[in-house]
Amino acid sequence: MGFLSDDDLATLVPSELVGEPTPIPTQIVSSDEYFPAAQNARQREVEARLLDIGERLAKRQGVSRRRFFQTASGMAAAFVAMNETYGNLFAATTAEAATPELADARAAGLKDQFIMDMHTHFLRDDTRLTGFVNMRRAVGKAGWNPELAGKPQTIEDLKFDNYFKEIYLDSDTKVALISSAPSEIVQDWFLTNEMMAATREKVNAKAGSKRMFAHAIFTPGQPGWMEALDHATSLGPDSFKGYTIGDNTHKASSQHPWRMDDEKLVYPAYQKMLDAGIRNVCVHKGLFPPSLDRRFPNLRGYADVSDVGQAAHDWPQLNFIIYHSGYRHVGEGADPAEAMAEFDRTGRIAWVSDLAEIAELYNVNNVYGDLGQIFANSTVAEPRLAAALLGVLIKGMGADHVTWGTDAVWTGSPQWQIEGLRRLEIPEEMQKRYGFAPLGAADGPVKTAIFSGNSARLYKFEQHAALPMSDRFAELKQQYEAAGPVPSNLRYGYVQRSP
Repeated sequence: MGFLSDDDLATLVPSELVGEPTPIPTQIVSSDEYFPAAQNARQREVEARLLDIGERLAKRQGVSRRRFFQTASGMAAAFVAMNETYGNLFAATTAEAATPELADARAAGLKDQFIMDMHTHFLRDDTRLTGFVNMRRAVGKAGWNPELAGKPQTIEDLKFDNYFKEIYLDSDTKVALISSAPSEIVQDWFLTNEMMAATREKVNAKAGSKRMFAHAIFTPGQPGWMEALDHATSLGPDSFKGYTIGDNTHKASSQHPWRMDDEKLVYPAYQKMLDAGIRNVCVHKGLFPPSLDRRFPNLRGYADVSDVGQAAHDWPQLNFIIYHSGYRHVGEGADPAEAMAEFDRTGRIAWVSDLAEIAELYNVNNVYGDLGQIFANSTVAEPRLAAALLGVLIKGMGADHVTWGTDAVWTGSPQWQIEGLRRLEIPEEMQKRYGFAPLGAADGPVKTAIFSGNSARLYKFEQHAALPMSDRFAELKQQYEAAGPVPSNLRYGYVQRSP
């Protein structure tokens, strides 16, 4: 089940089972939202460099290469390999990779950085999206987690044995928001609104503090959707989320696409949200390459950001957080290199540049860009594009209007993305040519705003009041680190099979 057909799936393989687990992916990993691009020549170069560096330094440090890749030095080595391939975009040195004490000191100095990942996923126990579950069964049998091998795999297992571990133990994420995706077929929602609310309550009760936020999904046009919205508000969601193309999981049968600026259909829902005291409206946009224009021409007009500005203008009391920042160039026929070439040629990135210009064009201050899939996708395949994307968004919207989200766990633990942003800098020539401001230090004002400051403001989250220095999760992480952390370095989506 899902957007990817049986023919598509026949050319893909679970990313968990490909090659040696490296600290960062060496090819694009997707959920079933889009078909992943094949590993390109420079990604193969990164992989070869990284395996070589890992082999040499692991021997020097007296550990296996796999174990080396689970250390802070291994993470540094990954970005050294990236720099050697793409140019000096990341703050990483061979000394850090070769010296465990140096790498560990850097990691320890940043581990308490406050990070809110407001875009995470897992699937429901009774999901019919069997590709995901089958992949995880294979992983259990492969023995990456002995506790999972030989027993049935369910999404509940993943919630606590995998999602929890990847998000809260193996990354520096302090707070996460659990999201979902709707479908015309009720059974094919990633999670129902009730499931998200229950997960939030369970996680926060276990933590003894506010560690999780939850969306409620709204589905304009579907039968009974306004009554469903009323019920959703009773669950006390932290924000609402919608997909303007309707059913993103089954695009071929999507019957209810909608526009954000539809006064008759959607504006009454905005009023209900306001009446319920919910001001944050998250909307999935983009991830719709030109190849989908031809397959789903009926959805194309709903996938871009042309409806964002008027809605934001008409509803200044609401905050519109655009997931994936409307980025277009993913999947079949849309290699990130094309987006990079487009930017080098025109100074624009479809449809991210359009989103970034809305604040000025509509004189609004309530539109935000979430990074979602775009940071992972571009960092792995074309890190200059990652720099350009941030430059475009920050120049147009301000660093105070870009929010951190990773779409984990499809992309594995978010730690490699966290390290990517901490280390990334916009090249000087790009800064000069396009008037981009530098991103600055890992814990400087720009990256701090993106990692947590903006979401904390949007969700009125007082960190020190809501998150004690030592709740149950913090204690558990201390125990985990004292025992010697063992990050899996696995990703949980699809990659293309090697030829």
